Amino acid sequence: MTAIGRRIQALLQHEAAGGVLLMIAALAALIIDNSPLDWLYDAILETPMVVQIGAVTINKPLLLWINDGLMAVFFFLVGLEIKREFLQGRLATWRQAALPALGAIGGMLVPALIYVAFNLDDSVALTGWAIPAATDIAFAVGVLALLGTRAPIELKIFLLALAIIDDLGAIIIIALFYTSELSLMALIVAGTGTAVLIAFNYLGVVRLWLYILVGIVIWVAVLKSGVHATLAGVIIALTIPLRTPGEEPSPLEDAEHALHGFVALGVMPIFAFANAGVHLEGLSFADLLAPIPLGIALGLFVGKQIGVFGFAFAGARLGLCSLPPGISWLQIYGTALLAGIGFTMSLFIGTLAFADPEHAAAVRLGVLSGSLLSGIGGFVVLRWIVPARQFTGAPA
Repeated sequence: MTAIGRRIQALLQHEAAGGVLLMIAALAALIIDNSPLDWLYDAILETPMVVQIGAVTINKPLLLWINDGLMAVFFFLVGLEIKREFLQGRLATWRQAALPALGAIGGMLVPALIYVAFNLDDSVALTGWAIPAATDIAFAVGVLALLGTRAPIELKIFLLALAIIDDLGAIIIIALFYTSELSLMALIVAGTGTAVLIAFNYLGVVRLWLYILVGIVIWVAVLKSGVHATLAGVIIALTIPLRTPGEEPSPLEDAEHALHGFVALGVMPIFAFANAGVHLEGLSFADLLAPIPLGIALGLFVGKQIGVFGFAFAGARLGLCSLPPGISWLQIYGTALLAGIGFTMSLFIGTLAFADPEHAAAVRLGVLSGSLLSGIGGFVVLRWIVPARQFTGAPA
C-alpha cells in the first residue's frame, strides 16, 4: 500500500471512531432527556455564558456556544478539507470529481423537493427545506468501516468526496438562506480581517497562529453581523496556505492534522449530545407522519438514494463520468443509501431553520428516523445484497 493509501486508511479509521462516539452521544442524549434527569439536561444547555472584552460582549446559553462556537471549528476543518481536495486531492480534476459531484447535486436537490412536497401549504415549515439535503460524513464513513473488506477503498473515497461536496453545498445554503438582518459595521470588520488573511497568504506568511488570531476577530465580527458564525470558520480556512516556499511545512495540512481528532472525537459528539435530545413521552407513530418529520425522514431515506444514485447513473449514461475501477452500481446504490445519514449537519440546519421547541422536536424526530433507516438500509445492501464477486463497469 502506498503512503497516500495508508494516510487515507488511517483517516477513515479515525472517522469511524468518531461515528461510534456520535452514536453513543446521541443515545445518551435520548436516554437522559427521557429520564428523571431531563431537567438537568435542559439546565446544562441553558446555562448562560458571558465573554466580554471592552465594549464587545457575547452573552449566549451553552447550547448556542456549542452551535455557534464549536461548530465554527468543525466548519473550519471542513473548509480546510475542501480547499485541499480541490487544489490537489480527489476533486482536483473534473474526471475525479464528476461522479461524486453529480451524486452530491442530486443528493441535495431530490431530498429538498420531497420535503417541500410534504410542506407546501405551510410557509413556516418550508423554511426547513434544506434539512434533509445534508450528509453526516462521520456517521456514514463509520457505517462503511463496519463492512471491512466489502467496502473497498475506492468506495470510501467516493463517499468522502460526495460528503465534502455536500458540505460545500450546505455552506452555500446556510450563507444564502439562513442569514438574519445584517450589521454593516460588523461585516466591514469581518471583511477587513479576511483581507488581512489574504494579504498574509500573498506575502507568504506561514505562521498558523497569526491566521488564528485574526480569525478569532473575524468569528466575533461574523457572529455580530447576522451571518451565521460558523461560516467564519470556512472563510478563515480558505485563506490558510496549502503550499509554502522551500521546506516549510504546509500550514493547512498541519492545521487539518491537528484538528481532525479534536473535531471527530470532541466537537461532533458534544454537538450530537446537545442537539439529539427529544422527549419521546406521548409521541406516537402519528407524530412521525406529521409533514415536517415525514418530509425530513423520507427526504433522507428516499430522496438521498434516488438523488445520489440517479444523478450519478444518468451522468454515466451521458458520458459525463464513469465508475471507479472495481466498483459496481449496486455498491454505489448502497453508498447512496448511507448518504441519507444526515444527523449532525441535518440537525444543525434544523437549528437555523426553526428556533421554537415544537418544531425542534419534529426536526429531531425526522432526522433520527431518516438517518437510522438510511444507515440500516445501506449496511444491509453492502453487507448482504452485494455479491462477493460483483460485476463492475459502466452501465451498458
